Amino acid sequence: MKAPSTAIRRGISTVMLTAMLFVSFTASANPFTLFESGQVRPLALSPNGRLLFAVNTPDNRLEVFQVESSGLTHRTSIPVGLEPVAVAARTNEEVWVVNHLSDSVSVVRLDSAGGTVVRTLLVGDEPRDIVFGGTGRKRAFITAAHRGQNVPFDPQLTTEGVGRADVWVFDADNLGASLGGNPLNIITLFGDTPRALAVTPDGSRVYAAVFHSGNRSSVVHESLVPNGGEAAGGVPGPNTNIQGIPAPETSVLVRYNGQDWLDVLGRSWTAQMPFSLPDKDVFAINANANPPVQVSGSAGFYTGVGTILFNMAVNPVNGKVYVSNTEGRNDLRFEGPGVFGGQTLRGHIHESRITVLGAGSVAPRHLNKHINYDVCCAPAPNAESEKSLAQPLGMAVTADGATLYVAAFGSSKLGVYSTAALEADTFVPSTANQIELSGGGPTGLVLDEARGRLYVLTRFDNAISVVNTTSRQEVAHVSMFSPEPADVVAGRSFLYDARNSSSHGDSSCGSCHIFGDFDSLTWDLGNPDGLVKANFNPVVPVLPEFGPDGTFGQDTSFHPLKGPLATQSLRGMANHGAMHWRGDRTAGDSAPSVQPNGGAYDEAAAFKQFNPAFMDLLGRSSQLTPEEMEKFTQFILQVVYPPNPIRNLDNSLTPEQQAGRDFFFGTTSFFHGSCESCHRVDVNANPEEGPLFKGFFGTDGKSSFDAEPLFPKVPHLRNMYQKVGMFGAGFPFGTSPADTFLGDQVRGIGFNSDGAIPTLFHFNSGFDFDPIFNAVGIPHTPEGFAAKKNMELYMLAFESNLAPIVGQQVTLTPANAAVAGPRINLLRQRANAGECDLVAKGRISGHAVGFLYVGGGQFKLDRQAQAPVSDAVVRQAVAQRNGVLTYTCTPPGSGTRIGIDRDLDGILDGDEGAAVSAPLDLRVATE
Repeated sequence: MKAPSTAIRRGISTVMLTAMLFVSFTASANPFTLFESGQVRPLALSPNGRLLFAVNTPDNRLEVFQVESSGLTHRTSIPVGLEPVAVAARTNEEVWVVNHLSDSVSVVRLDSAGGTVVRTLLVGDEPRDIVFGGTGRKRAFITAAHRGQNVPFDPQLTTEGVGRADVWVFDADNLGASLGGNPLNIITLFGDTPRALAVTPDGSRVYAAVFHSGNRSSVVHESLVPNGGEAAGGVPGPNTNIQGIPAPETSVLVRYNGQDWLDVLGRSWTAQMPFSLPDKDVFAINANANPPVQVSGSAGFYTGVGTILFNMAVNPVNGKVYVSNTEGRNDLRFEGPGVFGGQTLRGHIHESRITVLGAGSVAPRHLNKHINYDVCCAPAPNAESEKSLAQPLGMAVTADGATLYVAAFGSSKLGVYSTAALEADTFVPSTANQIELSGGGPTGLVLDEARGRLYVLTRFDNAISVVNTTSRQEVAHVSMFSPEPADVVAGRSFLYDARNSSSHGDSSCGSCHIFGDFDSLTWDLGNPDGLVKANFNPVVPVLPEFGPDGTFGQDTSFHPLKGPLATQSLRGMANHGAMHWRGDRTAGDSAPSVQPNGGAYDEAAAFKQFNPAFMDLLGRSSQLTPEEMEKFTQFILQVVYPPNPIRNLDNSLTPEQQAGRDFFFGTTSFFHGSCESCHRVDVNANPEEGPLFKGFFGTDGKSSFDAEPLFPKVPHLRNMYQKVGMFGAGFPFGTSPADTFLGDQVRGIGFNSDGAIPTLFHFNSGFDFDPIFNAVGIPHTPEGFAAKKNMELYMLAFESNLAPIVGQQVTLTPANAAVAGPRINLLRQRANAGECDLVAKGRISGHAVGFLYVGGGQFKLDRQAQAPVSDAVVRQAVAQRNGVLTYTCTPPGSGTRIGIDRDLDGILDGDEGAAVSAPLDLRVATE
């Protein structure tokens, strides 16, 4: 959207261009960080229908378009927070934007000069959606995880029975004078992290949906499963592979039916499972109450809606709620052809659905009921696959309530449904009721019935498709500016595009790896038709009596039957060696030496070993070509983890966390090493990889000396906080006894490779047998109990690639200097420590401005002629010239792009376009 002035380009000499680069422009070596945040509500129309608002997620901006009879005309770009994923228009002049990575909401005010952020609200971790409800639609409802540095409460991460889904409610007319705003209420719901919201036409009721809702599945710990396979009451068969080699003893996957925990054979494991899963998926909130609260009783929630819940829409006529979702089929087992084992879930890992919620009713509707799952692996596209719609996301309902439009993210199409046929389940899947989109990856849409149009955001190319609702054809495609590297754009579709990934056209890698992360499920994806393979991964060195390779003399080979394993994230795989829980995706064909990057571990080559899954799991008729797999690899290895939301913003640890870290590093166990000897932590390892990809965060790629049943690779520990919510161990661990019945919990999948260990405290108790740990009092004394609890708290606040300050914001105005000042000082302090690049965007004297902190208390303005100025001068300019500035800590290396040179062409933002005629001399601010 930014078009540098031709006259300026011609008038700048080579000497001046060289001089411009002195302002820490070397940071542009890593100008873009890929988080792959999932958009939730990326588009909104102004109430009068004259403006279209779109979140530009990769560019950290709100794009504003004029809606005209001829189409869309870009009006302005407004910097907001990092990774905006949702937008809602409160009035024609006021728009709210949810910033997923910044844990904030930007309140944007529009005017004749464009617009700017006038207030930043601070909310819980990873906010996702926003609607306005209540009387007069004056209350803002925002979903966020029940954690984060901005929350005013203890998230009770180690306490059972606590809801992990929050809805923050603000009075839009009275936000309060505190730093982050004063919410009317923070409604905690009994589910895991929330995502979507919907509101009734009168605003009286708001619906909130849990994101990773689950399907009531969990895992019986291996210690509770009898050895000897199915015949002995143990792991369901087959219990050997096609070679006749016995499978390892593993845990067992079970599902709760409301009373009992049953496995795939219908056997009860209820006695071994001391908790229950109520599966509360969608919650109803009384938006008019003072303060707003969840509706009481059974009317306050819906169960059985789906496994992964994406978006919701309310029918304005009959009040039915439509929930787009996928249902994970982890009740099915095994990848591969299913010859020897007699069963396989190949080509049937998920079902894309819209679930209809009524008064006390829940009616799931399978969108692809035409698929014959008994037939697999026809080349795609084919007649069957072209009827399919994969991963439904955003939806819109016509004003008469008769038609529903849904964005099929994995199909690059819109689905069109008669709501009556959908509710009655009489619809027939057909390409006649689909609209092809050119951009790929539609995430959200809004309906402009006055003009007979739909506006659809296509994430693959960061653009907006304009669709004629009468002809059901795309009539225009409008691109937004994107800073994403070409290899990111080229590779993204291979994660999500179900038309290319599967013979049925309904599944992709992104079906389980939701937006590049995990799905909070455990799957039994062994292959009875597979062969046992040798394992050449290096093992963490231990005592000599464990053998020269440190394996206790155990069999370390990779058996194709591996039992239940939890879905792993695709984030942060660079610099971390072999992949999968066992490290069985590796490029090594002999014992490698050191990690990495002298050739011992090749993460790119390791990731390419997943190519067979396109056939064995997704049911594709062939693997990706080497060129396609290379594009996928180059994309996915750039995805990084977000900052840890539990660690203090100044990157310090609490006394308890620090004590846990000291124990983690400093206490030597029986194998002559500390916990850190296996779970390596070195944030500065391999600096040649750049600031985002260097370092070890729980692993350096080696395998554990502890074979368990699977001889796992030592895992990283960056995402432990995401797995909180399962409590209730039916087994003793170390000196920690089995739990008594703990009642309802929000998750059925916990820690360890199979998700069978409910808490990190239980995991830490597994070392109670160690006589050296006994010597320091671990199992039996209050000091020992505290040591294990402290280490649990440290692991929840574990080091990660990005410091906790990254993404954090504050908006400075003439009226709030005393409140915002300490927060600005904190952001500057962390920038001085090298943890982030600090930028400030907004207006001074009516002019759009951008600043980049260059150290020494100095900021560089986005005008080349302006020398760096002090922090004090910038704040005085805001105070004296009716200014407003939003300060943001961005990932290291991205400050120049985000703060002062959007397109990194060396011509600063303020010197391009119309801004060049409006010079800004900040020195008068001190006069």
